[in-house]
Formats: sequence, structure tokens, C-alpha cells
Amino acid sequence: MRFLLALITLLGQSSSVSGFAPINHHQITNTALSAHGGKLSVRPIGIGSAAPSTVITNTDLESVHDTTDEWIRTRTGIEERRVLIHEGTRQIISSDTGETTETPETLRALGIEAAKSALEMSGKSPSDIDLVICATSSPDDLFGDAPSIASAIGIEAGKCVAFDLTAACSGFLFGIVTASQFLTNGASQNALVLGADALTRWVDWDDRNSCILFGDGAGAMVLTRSDENEGLTGSEDAFGILGYAMHSNGGGYQDLNCIYKGNPKELSTPDGGTVVEDGSYDSMGMNGRKVYSFATREVPTVLEEALEQAGISVDDVDHLLLHQANIRIMETVAQRLGMPMEKVITNLYKYGNTSAASIPLALDEAVRSGRVKKGDVIACAGFGAGLSWGAAILKWG
Repeated sequence: MRFLLALITLLGQSSSVSGFAPINHHQITNTALSAHGGKLSVRPIGIGSAAPSTVITNTDLESVHDTTDEWIRTRTGIEERRVLIHEGTRQIISSDTGETTETPETLRALGIEAAKSALEMSGKSPSDIDLVICATSSPDDLFGDAPSIASAIGIEAGKCVAFDLTAACSGFLFGIVTASQFLTNGASQNALVLGADALTRWVDWDDRNSCILFGDGAGAMVLTRSDENEGLTGSEDAFGILGYAMHSNGGGYQDLNCIYKGNPKELSTPDGGTVVEDGSYDSMGMNGRKVYSFATREVPTVLEEALEQAGISVDDVDHLLLHQANIRIMETVAQRLGMPMEKVITNLYKYGNTSAASIPLALDEAVRSGRVKKGDVIACAGFGAGLSWGAAILKWG
């Protein structure tokens, strides 16, 4: 019942939504939707990540395509990427016994590893988690990976709700905002949000322009409701999300998509048979020029919207963390916001575009290296297929 009530009021506190009928004070304009809001009483307290063990460098791709390391680096900022390979394996060290075992290296396995790492940093145990959201467009299980990941990290059956969320490269950002609504509304106490994708399974490896861009990976964040922490309720330290804004426009879906492609299968039913389909998907399709134009136009604007919701300016931001798609996009967004590149968090060069995993992958490294410290303000933005884009202003810890 708590979750039903939370769903009914999901965006009812500190937020507004456009484009959700039939509520008459919300207006639909073409295919564009938006949601935005201010401070939420949650804190991000743990972060973790994992990436495949197989590395493909730009130099490696010179043997596959008519390209060069220099050509890829100067146009994208990418030097290498991690990929899940056919029948790949991963060595896992048991936290209980210290013994090493070899297990299949899958997207789910990466998500489990990232989740355990985030939990360890947060100081929370699996029994403390009552909400798990896995943001992914490429799950191992078409029906969703979140429930099996929750089980694998030790969350007891029936003690939490777990589900997948699909918003492509915006997925992790949409996921933490969604989880924060459940926490703020009182339906949950502690949430685990994952961003995990394996888009190298869906790229066209014969297309030089797209296959160079993507890598695989997983990241996870633990969020806790602030009133769980004695003395924080009502104070500025209680708010770990200071403001957010999210948008989508289905009119642009043709610029970046992965479309269902069924193969005919004839059944010998009476009256001439019936042709059904064996399901599959086509390779990812992308109009690079249009996606670049979309990102450099909309991302600075949505960050400004989130900053306005937070009641702060660009000068109050310690770090800028964007979806790791292309270094040129990051440079353009930073320039339009008036922020120096020294404030931009990026590890694009060694992972490529990992879709929903890119923001937590980069944040994990920044926190563990000491670059991001408790109390730092981080302006985050995700953007991608849908088309979808959004921003959230986080205060770490």
C-alpha cells in the first residue's frame, strides 16, 4: 500500500510535471514532456562501479576499420573501451572466504559487483535496502535484471521492490530522481540505483562511425532518506538533491534508436497457417550530427533549469558531470555554462560511452580518488535516446 500511495503522489512533492493527462492543469505540447522540482530530503552515501575485463583500444580497431587512433581521439576523446565478450568470464573474490572463483562475465554480474561496492561504501547492509532500480536499455533478461541483482546481493525475498527503468543514456539520472521521490514520499528508507548497459551487443560493428563510440559497464549509488539520520531533518545537510529537471521528446526517436526486428515463423495452423515472429532487434541506429546538435542545445538549458530549481548559480557548483558521450559535447556545454574544463569530471577516454553506466562510473572514480568530497555540489546531466535529457544538482554525502 505504501508503494501504491507513493506512485499516486510520485511527483506531487516539490515538483511539477507537464504532459501527463488527464489532469487539466498539465498541458501536452506535441510529443514533449517535462518534470522538475527542488530540494529532496535524500542523501547519496555510496557509489560503486564495474567494467568488463576485455579492453579494445583505438589501435585495435585500426585492424578492423579504415581508421586511426588519432582520428578517433580527436573527434570523440575516446582512447579505449571495455566490452563484454562471447562466453567471457570474470574472477570474483569472496568477501567471506577470500577465495577466488571464475564466473560468467555478464551485465548482471557487473551490476552485482557495482552494487556490492556501493553498499560497502555506504555502510548499509542488504537488509537496509527496500528499493532497487536498475536503469538499463540492454538487460541480460528482457523481463528485467533488478530483481535478480537484488537477490544476488543478499536482499531477502519480499523485503524490497525491484524493477528496471529504461531511459537509455538518461537512465541513471532519471533513476536517482525516481528513487528520491519514493524516499521523500516515505515509501522507502534506502534505495539502490544502478545504471548498467552493454550497448556493444547492439552496435553495428561494421559501421566505423558508431562502433568506436560505445563500451559496457555498470555503476550503482545508495541513497538514504534524510530523516533516517538524527539531527539532519530540516537542515541544509538533509538535502542531497538540490534541484532537478527532466525532459523527453518522442518526435526525435528516429535519431537514436534500436528497433524491434522480428523474423517470420510459420505455424501449421488450420486454414492456411499463421505467420508469427521470432523476436530480435536490429542494430542501433544513430544520426550523429542531429544527436550532437540536440545535446549541445538542450543540455546547457536543462542544467540551468535544475540550478534555478536549486536556487543556486553556476558559481556554486564544484563539479560538472555529464553523460560520457563525446568530449566535444562536454567542452561545448562547459563553455556555454561558463565553467572551466577543470571542473568537468570525465573518464570517457578509457570507457567510451557506457550509456546509463557512464555517470556512476565517472562519479565512483572521482569519489574514490578524493576529487569529490563530502558536501561538494555536482551538476549532473544525462541525455540520449527517446529523445530524453535531464539534470540534477547533487550534494555528495
